[in-house]
Amino acid sequence: MLRAGWLRGAVVLALLLAARVVAAFEPITVGLAIGAASAITGYLSYNDIYCRFAECCREERPLNASALKLDLEEKLFGQHLATEVILKALTGFRNNKNPKKPLTLSLHGWAGTGKNFVSQIVAENLHPKGLKSNFVHLFVSTLHFPHEQKIKLYQDQLQKWIRGNVSACANSVFIFDEMDKLHPGIIDAIKPFLDYYEQVDGVSYRKAIFIFLSNAGGDLITKTALDFWRAGRKREDIQLKDLEPVLSVGVFNNKHSGLWHSGLIDKNLIDYFIPFLPLEYRHVKMCVRAEMRARGSAIDEDIVTRVAEEMTFYPKDEKIYSDKGCKTVQSRLDFH
Repeated sequence: MLRAGWLRGAVVLALLLAARVVAAFEPITVGLAIGAASAITGYLSYNDIYCRFAECCREERPLNASALKLDLEEKLFGQHLATEVILKALTGFRNNKNPKKPLTLSLHGWAGTGKNFVSQIVAENLHPKGLKSNFVHLFVSTLHFPHEQKIKLYQDQLQKWIRGNVSACANSVFIFDEMDKLHPGIIDAIKPFLDYYEQVDGVSYRKAIFIFLSNAGGDLITKTALDFWRAGRKREDIQLKDLEPVLSVGVFNNKHSGLWHSGLIDKNLIDYFIPFLPLEYRHVKMCVRAEMRARGSAIDEDIVTRVAEEMTFYPKDEKIYSDKGCKTVQSRLDFH
């Protein structure tokens, strides 16, 4: 009896190890191995076992709102609006079992304020492999859509890519970086996918998430932040209603926003315009400390101060905001 049990366990282990070896190459072989193991044991779930060796799209996987909140609060500095809106938007969307449209977020602000970093945090909280996931897709305007004369080709390719990937995984994430460098009209190719349709050509896009990253509107955001500072008000007093209407109109009328006269704005298909405020000296120091911790280094406040003081700040007279945010913190820290 004991010998039979041992043999059965050995066979199962061998089959599963074989599945793991070939998982990256041949899903059919993995399926056969798992199927054989299930037949022998009678209790192994195909999906549970297969998904240990290959990435699976788990639509039922809940969002850990507490983990997302912690990531945003501990890793994102000086962005109370982005933290609040992104947390509420994602939590509400993922808790809704029957959303009427995909979630579409447009993140705006100068370089180095945390837009790309936030998209990485979001991706990691939605899919364990983050930006490396098969279900997270990053488009960079200058890389993927460089030629103005090929707009029609890009539109067709974009539609096919999104359609194919949402068909494979309903809760796919699509991130569009450098929207301010995207040729006008390209993004409107995905308008049908963002609208309130139950299906488009047999595919439902309602559980997908689209995130746009753009420097456009950075001047409008800085003006509002500066007005608050000059009036003696805290930046934490800035509310979404102080910026979102200005942002949506400004981006719509900006020929270099990627959303110039876009139907996505005209038809109110972007759920939130999220402003990323310019970073102050204290926020730059927070970034330096975070980078030192990430490198496993002890926090040396002298180095933190020196790195922060090497940054340049604006406006010319007040010198409040870092002109590169925290973008060059890593490279500057290498010199210390």
